[in-house]
Amino acid sequence: MSVVANKKTTDQDPHCAAPNLREEHDKGLELLKYLIIGVIFGIVFVKAEIISWFRIQEMFRLQSFHMYGVIGSAVVTGMISVQLIKRLNIKTMHGETIVIPEKVFKKGQVIGGFIFGLGWAITGACPGPLFAQIGSGYTVVLVTLISALAGTWIYGKFADKLPN
Repeated sequence: MSVVANKKTTDQDPHCAAPNLREEHDKGLELLKYLIIGVIFGIVFVKAEIISWFRIQEMFRLQSFHMYGVIGSAVVTGMISVQLIKRLNIKTMHGETIVIPEKVFKKGQVIGGFIFGLGWAITGACPGPLFAQIGSGYTVVLVTLISALAGTWIYGKFADKLPN
Protein backbone atom coordinates (compact mmCIF):
# COMPACT_ATOMS: atom_id res chain seq x y z
CA MET A 1 0.00 0.00 0.00
CA SER A 2 1.34 3.40 -0.79
CA VAL A 3 0.21 6.79 0.39
CA VAL A 4 0.27 9.64 -2.09
CA ALA A 5 0.30 13.21 -0.83
CA ASN A 6 -1.04 16.19 -2.71
CA LYS A 7 2.48 17.31 -3.72
CA LYS A 8 5.12 14.84 -4.80
CA THR A 9 8.67 15.24 -3.62
CA THR A 10 11.70 14.42 -5.74
CA ASP A 11 13.95 12.99 -3.02
CA GLN A 12 12.20 9.60 -2.98
CA ASP A 13 13.82 6.37 -4.14
CA PRO A 14 12.36 5.68 -7.63
CA HIS A 15 12.66 1.91 -7.03
CA CYS A 16 10.50 1.98 -3.87
CA ALA A 17 7.08 0.42 -4.48
CA ALA A 18 5.50 2.33 -1.60
CA PRO A 19 7.28 5.66 -1.07
CA ASN A 20 6.24 7.92 1.79
CA LEU A 21 5.39 11.14 0.02
CA ARG A 22 4.14 13.05 3.06
CA GLU A 23 5.55 16.56 3.15
CA GLU A 24 5.28 16.84 6.95
CA HIS A 25 6.65 14.15 9.23
CA ASP A 26 5.80 13.39 12.85
CA LYS A 27 8.26 14.84 15.36
CA GLY A 28 8.83 14.69 19.10
CA LEU A 29 5.85 13.56 21.15
CA GLU A 30 3.83 12.90 17.98
CA LEU A 31 5.98 9.77 17.60
CA LEU A 32 4.76 8.48 20.97
CA LYS A 33 1.61 7.08 19.35
CA TYR A 34 3.76 4.63 17.35
CA LEU A 35 5.56 3.46 20.49
CA ILE A 36 2.24 2.91 22.28
CA ILE A 37 0.76 1.01 19.34
CA GLY A 38 3.95 -1.08 19.09
CA VAL A 39 3.86 -1.98 22.78
CA ILE A 40 0.18 -2.97 22.56
CA PHE A 41 0.91 -4.99 19.41
CA GLY A 42 3.77 -6.76 21.24
CA ILE A 43 1.55 -7.57 24.23
CA VAL A 44 -1.08 -9.04 21.90
CA PHE A 45 1.64 -11.15 20.20
CA VAL A 46 2.80 -12.46 23.59
CA LYS A 47 -0.71 -13.17 24.91
CA ALA A 48 -1.76 -14.88 21.66
CA GLU A 49 1.39 -17.04 21.88
CA ILE A 50 2.35 -16.22 18.30
CA ILE A 51 5.91 -15.37 19.36
CA SER A 52 6.33 -18.83 20.84
CA TRP A 53 8.98 -20.90 19.13
CA PHE A 54 7.00 -24.00 20.14
CA ARG A 55 3.81 -22.70 18.45
CA ILE A 56 5.76 -21.95 15.28
CA GLN A 57 7.32 -25.43 15.30
CA GLU A 58 3.85 -26.94 15.81
CA MET A 59 2.71 -25.07 12.72
CA PHE A 60 5.58 -26.24 10.53
CA ARG A 61 5.12 -29.81 11.77
CA LEU A 62 1.36 -29.61 11.04
CA GLN A 63 0.62 -30.48 14.67
CA SER A 64 -1.62 -27.53 15.58
CA PHE A 65 -4.10 -25.19 13.92
CA HIS A 66 -3.29 -22.27 16.25
CA MET A 67 -0.86 -20.36 13.98
CA TYR A 68 -2.85 -21.15 10.84
CA GLY A 69 -5.90 -19.64 12.54
CA VAL A 70 -3.98 -16.48 13.47
CA ILE A 71 -2.48 -16.10 9.99
CA GLY A 72 -5.79 -16.91 8.30
CA SER A 73 -7.70 -14.36 10.38
CA ALA A 74 -5.02 -11.75 9.56
CA VAL A 75 -5.40 -12.48 5.83
CA VAL A 76 -9.20 -12.18 6.02
CA THR A 77 -8.92 -8.95 8.03
CA GLY A 78 -6.47 -7.57 5.46
CA MET A 79 -8.76 -8.50 2.55
CA ILE A 80 -11.75 -6.83 4.17
CA SER A 81 -9.67 -3.75 5.04
CA VAL A 82 -8.37 -3.33 1.49
CA GLN A 83 -11.87 -3.70 0.05
CA LEU A 84 -13.22 -1.10 2.49
CA ILE A 85 -10.39 1.31 1.61
CA LYS A 86 -11.09 0.89 -2.11
CA ARG A 87 -14.90 0.99 -2.00
CA LEU A 88 -15.31 3.76 0.59
CA ASN A 89 -12.31 5.80 -0.64
CA ILE A 90 -10.93 5.95 2.89
CA LYS A 91 -8.14 8.49 3.43
CA THR A 92 -5.16 8.46 5.80
CA MET A 93 -5.27 10.25 9.16
CA HIS A 94 -3.72 13.20 7.36
CA GLY A 95 -6.37 13.28 4.61
CA GLU A 96 -4.19 11.75 1.89
CA THR A 97 -5.53 9.37 -0.73
CA ILE A 98 -4.44 5.76 -0.31
CA VAL A 99 -3.23 4.24 -3.57
CA ILE A 100 -2.94 0.46 -3.78
CA PRO A 101 -0.87 -0.37 -6.88
CA GLU A 102 -1.54 -3.45 -8.97
CA LYS A 103 0.76 -6.32 -8.08
CA VAL A 104 3.02 -7.90 -10.69
CA PHE A 105 4.18 -11.48 -10.22
CA LYS A 106 7.94 -12.00 -10.25
CA LYS A 107 9.69 -15.35 -9.89
CA GLY A 108 12.02 -13.76 -7.34
CA GLN A 109 9.04 -13.55 -4.97
CA VAL A 110 8.82 -17.35 -4.92
CA ILE A 111 12.55 -17.68 -4.27
CA GLY A 112 12.41 -14.98 -1.57
CA GLY A 113 9.34 -16.58 0.01
CA PHE A 114 11.12 -19.92 0.16
CA ILE A 115 14.18 -18.36 1.83
CA PHE A 116 11.92 -16.44 4.24
CA GLY A 117 9.97 -19.59 5.17
CA LEU A 118 13.16 -21.58 5.62
CA GLY A 119 14.57 -18.94 7.97
CA TRP A 120 11.26 -18.77 9.82
CA ALA A 121 11.19 -22.54 10.32
CA ILE A 122 14.81 -22.70 11.47
CA THR A 123 14.75 -19.74 13.86
CA GLY A 124 11.13 -19.86 14.99
CA ALA A 125 10.77 -16.17 14.26
CA CYS A 126 9.68 -13.92 11.43
CA PRO A 127 10.26 -10.14 11.44
CA GLY A 128 6.89 -9.34 13.03
CA PRO A 129 7.43 -10.86 16.47
CA LEU A 130 11.22 -10.43 16.68
CA PHE A 131 11.02 -7.38 18.92
CA ALA A 132 8.26 -8.92 21.05
CA GLN A 133 10.46 -12.00 21.53
CA ILE A 134 13.43 -9.84 22.53
CA GLY A 135 11.19 -7.80 24.85
CA SER A 136 9.98 -11.04 26.44
CA GLY A 137 13.52 -11.95 27.37
CA TYR A 138 14.42 -14.32 24.53
CA THR A 139 17.74 -12.58 23.95
CA VAL A 140 18.99 -15.37 21.67
CA VAL A 141 16.62 -13.85 19.09
CA LEU A 142 19.12 -10.99 18.78
CA VAL A 143 21.03 -13.35 16.46
CA THR A 144 17.92 -13.63 14.29
CA LEU A 145 17.43 -9.85 14.33
CA ILE A 146 21.04 -9.23 13.29
CA SER A 147 20.67 -11.86 10.57
CA ALA A 148 17.44 -10.25 9.32
CA LEU A 149 19.12 -6.84 9.19
CA ALA A 150 22.13 -8.31 7.38
CA GLY A 151 19.86 -10.08 4.88
CA THR A 152 17.94 -6.87 4.25
CA TRP A 153 21.18 -4.98 3.68
CA ILE A 154 22.51 -7.68 1.34
CA TYR A 155 19.24 -7.68 -0.61
CA GLY A 156 19.36 -3.89 -0.94
CA LYS A 157 22.98 -4.05 -2.11
CA PHE A 158 22.37 -6.71 -4.77
CA ALA A 159 18.66 -6.27 -5.62
CA ASP A 160 19.38 -5.06 -9.15
CA LYS A 161 21.39 -8.24 -9.85
CA LEU A 162 18.79 -10.70 -8.52
CA PRO A 163 16.14 -12.44 -10.66
CA ASN A 164 12.86 -10.64 -11.19
